[in-house]
Amino acid sequence: MSKLRKRFTREERLEIIKLSFEPDTMVTEVADRFGISATTLSRWRQEFRHSNNIETSGQGIKTMTEEERQIARLKKQLRETELERDILKKAIGIFSKSDVKSTN
Repeated sequence: MSKLRKRFTREERLEIIKLSFEPDTMVTEVADRFGISATTLSRWRQEFRHSNNIETSGQGIKTMTEEERQIARLKKQLRETELERDILKKAIGIFSKSDVKSTN
């Protein structure tokens, strides 16, 4: 049998969200206390942040400007190019050693 979902008013949701933002409080603890899933509470928090233009701190997804995106893309491209260069250097070393052995 499925459980009946409890409906929360906007005011109740805001109170729950405020409790979840308190320091040293985990989302799962607040969600368990009110009988909702942690995913639902996280979604409510995200909607609250979005509707009130609150920037996330910590490990949230950061909104990047066009320049920051380009810098990140170029850094990634540089890492890949350096990796390719290092692989080619090793390959040259391996092949040059085998050439020396076959000529002697």
